[in-house]
Amino acid sequence: MTSARATVHATAASAHGASEPRQEGPADLRLVAPALAAWAAAAVALGAPGGVVAVACGAAVVLAALALRVAVVRRRAEREPEGNPEGERPPEDPRRDPRRPGFGSSRPRGPRRWSAGACVALAAVLLCAAAGAASATLHAADVRRGPLPALAKQYARVTVELEVTGDPRLTRPRVRGSQRTPPALVFDAEAVRVTAPDGGVSAVRTPALVVVRQREAGDRSGPATPAHAASAAWRGLLPSTRVRVVARAVPPLTSGDQAAAVLRVTGDGPPVVTRPPTPLQRLAGGLRAGLREATDGLRPDARALLPGLVVGDTSRVPPDLDDAFRATDLTHLLAVSGSNLTIVLALLIGPPHLATRAERRGLAPRLGLSLRGTAVIGGALALAFVVVCRPDPSVLRAAACGLITLLAIGTGRRRTLLPAFAAAVLLLVLYDPWLARSFGFLLSVLATGALLLLAPRWSAALQRRRVPPRLAEVLAAAAAAQAVCAPVVAVLAARVGLVAVPCNLLAELAVAPATVLGFAALAAAPLALPAARVLAWCAGWPAEWIAAVARWGAALPGAEFEWPGGWVGGLALAAVIAVLVPVGRRVLRRRWLCVLCALAVVLAVCRPAPFTRVITGWPPPGWRAVVCDVGQGDGLVLAAGDGTALVVDTGPEPRAIDRCLTDLGIRRIPLLVLTHFHADHVDGLPGVLRGRSVGAIETTTLLDPPGQARFVRSTAAAEGVPIVSAAPGERRHLGPLTWEVLWPAPAPPAARGPDRAVPPDALDGPNDASVTLLVRTGGLTLLLLGDLEPPAQQALLAAHPELGAVDVLKVAHHGSAYQDPPLLHRLAPRLALISCGADNPYGHPAPRTIAALRAQGAQVLRTDTDGAIAVLGTPARLSAAVNGRRDGGRPPGGRPPGGRRTRAGPARRPVRGGRRWPAGSAGRRRARSASGALARRGPCRRSRTTTPRRAPSGAAPTSRRRGGCRRRRPG
Repeated sequence: MTSARATVHATAASAHGASEPRQEGPADLRLVAPALAAWAAAAVALGAPGGVVAVACGAAVVLAALALRVAVVRRRAEREPEGNPEGERPPEDPRRDPRRPGFGSSRPRGPRRWSAGACVALAAVLLCAAAGAASATLHAADVRRGPLPALAKQYARVTVELEVTGDPRLTRPRVRGSQRTPPALVFDAEAVRVTAPDGGVSAVRTPALVVVRQREAGDRSGPATPAHAASAAWRGLLPSTRVRVVARAVPPLTSGDQAAAVLRVTGDGPPVVTRPPTPLQRLAGGLRAGLREATDGLRPDARALLPGLVVGDTSRVPPDLDDAFRATDLTHLLAVSGSNLTIVLALLIGPPHLATRAERRGLAPRLGLSLRGTAVIGGALALAFVVVCRPDPSVLRAAACGLITLLAIGTGRRRTLLPAFAAAVLLLVLYDPWLARSFGFLLSVLATGALLLLAPRWSAALQRRRVPPRLAEVLAAAAAAQAVCAPVVAVLAARVGLVAVPCNLLAELAVAPATVLGFAALAAAPLALPAARVLAWCAGWPAEWIAAVARWGAALPGAEFEWPGGWVGGLALAAVIAVLVPVGRRVLRRRWLCVLCALAVVLAVCRPAPFTRVITGWPPPGWRAVVCDVGQGDGLVLAAGDGTALVVDTGPEPRAIDRCLTDLGIRRIPLLVLTHFHADHVDGLPGVLRGRSVGAIETTTLLDPPGQARFVRSTAAAEGVPIVSAAPGERRHLGPLTWEVLWPAPAPPAARGPDRAVPPDALDGPNDASVTLLVRTGGLTLLLLGDLEPPAQQALLAAHPELGAVDVLKVAHHGSAYQDPPLLHRLAPRLALISCGADNPYGHPAPRTIAALRAQGAQVLRTDTDGAIAVLGTPARLSAAVNGRRDGGRPPGGRPPGGRRTRAGPARRPVRGGRRWPAGSAGRRRARSASGALARRGPCRRSRTTTPRRAPSGAAPTSRRRGGCRRRRPG
């Protein structure tokens, strides 16, 4: 049988064809469908009843057998003409006798819809789906087996012997209300022996999640304490170690979770070890510890980042650096992936496309290793890579692909990467079906698939437009990975990043040297620690470059923007990308369109203040004060000149206050006032200090809570910012601002500590020690009450009987129900501002507080529904503008209670006087010409009673109606 040879082979000098054919052709997708079928079946079967899965698997096997039978029959039918050459006797069936009249006159049959190959492919898909579902059912049965799930539903206190299966990791501290929850230690384990409350002992193999609650042990910079030693012992647990714990068993958050129960342990003492780790895990743990020790002398970013780049050890990565990596979509560098293994194997085998040729490169030919010897050593390296870096989804996927490629090298058979990749996915899903529900595994597979399918075509398209080959390859790889991963990121984080591609390109320059030198330090640490430190110092430079790229990209105002979360948002983004890709191909054909698009992206990312103000109208011109939308907390900015401001409190999250200050164009903060040390007022301090000049930090005299007071002191000391204590009666001025400290009241000299701090028993809690400021700017009077409770409010009123009406009131304690009515009556504010988080669990602001303020004639604005609030104007024309009004309690994108609302781009419109005006100059003209700038949203409620208001000299007196409506009295 003869067939036409491909041109690339027919024109080759060798009779066997070209040794390395480079030709365009269809991708080999034969294993893709079985892998996807096994993946989907495993994901569904993990949460389905076992009986249903068994019936479905049986049906799939029967259908696969039928498909194979049909394939065999049709294959025989296809070969039948070859067995009846010309000259044989005619068939015995008279209906098939060609001599029969009318034979052959009927219309010929068309091609069969299902060929033998299609039937075989269908059978493979059905069998792989059945295998994936069966494996998932067996793994899911482990979650339901044994007494632990039932004990978890009873919230029973049990004694469990555990085998550690994952490295312990610290959770990030969270701000809940006014307190910062201490970090907890979390690790995966298997329960091997359970002792119930009634004394019954059961031997099991049940997966569990262990949460070790650690009490705050004071300042960690001080001498070691038993609490420190216990925490270090828990953090030092290695996989395969067995420990005995007494824990409270609780159910997992979701019914389809991989853990049968969550075991809550109090880490007051060190763990009780019943069996040490295996020698292999001790060796891997020693290597990881040696790398950490070798990096101890590096700068903070390099010290934190290098272990993560090499072995995925992120225990030292601080929250701000982790946030920067997330904002720039560089987190894949911290999750050890195929790039790390590729770099390691490339040292051994050289470029993969030359690995089976005589001109292969790398260390293997220099050491005289055969192809099989190279494959064996490469496989050992891949397995060691998994052990040291831990079997995370991306590590397993990379190792499986590498082992299949090495198998092809060892057997001398050439294999394309796509079938190897599909086979790796199939084997991993069958081995661990829980990967089918892992978003990390999904992102890893999507990124690798994009590099294999999309990147080569996009690179070729760029090269056809005269882009240098190497630049085209890296551009295509970064863009393809971002295009397929962005919808999944939107599902998880409800955001879209704009700087991911350039940041990945810049970081890629340093990934290879940092990885190679880091692995060299890892290998040298057990043998020669000084040499390992030298190698780590060399690797620290590229690691610092990567950290600098992440911080620089995250600091850009338009690094990311809000996008609807969940699967609906992810599918919408996927549809948008599918439309933009063909549009981008047309844009590339016209240089002027490319330039315009690049300029638009640069403006969207950099967001220069004049450009942003023209497009969005925010911040409004002439703003006096802005209450930032920082979630469930406080953050207020008072204008003091061009790019200069007085900032009061920082909110609970650094990024929220940082974005607010960036939008306002604030670069210089001569004084930062922290009213008290609750986390919802001070935890955003790193965001204020990021990239800005801060002259000093002024705090209250009550250093409570102690842990958060230490956080403020250490953060300020790291940036070289002095800290001073507020003194009652203190008066300062800054540009157009003047202010006076009214509270807290001074404590008796005998009650003060050695550092002039007031002891906790001198005031009734941190809230009552809030620094209270009376601010005057542009003729307006603003009173900032911090979180004062009613007793302190009464004491404030008694200490300052001269305190009168104010124009703007920052309502105390996020508008809680605990307010002092006489103080509100005395202040009689025209505008009341409440800073609180959407859907917060505390019911802030309280309806009765809002009603009391409105009864005094105040217009009430709140950040949970109005977004950031700007105060403008003069006493004669006081007005306010809001940025990002929301009609409901939950903002777009589903922000969690008290969380940060991400920016949605230039569609944000200011609101003046309760009406929404279009962005741009026309909208601002309408806003300026609108009367009743403080009118209530909706119809104006009239009242017979009016309260005269003071007016500047030469201006007509005004009066305020109840309900916030304002009119000019007749002269």
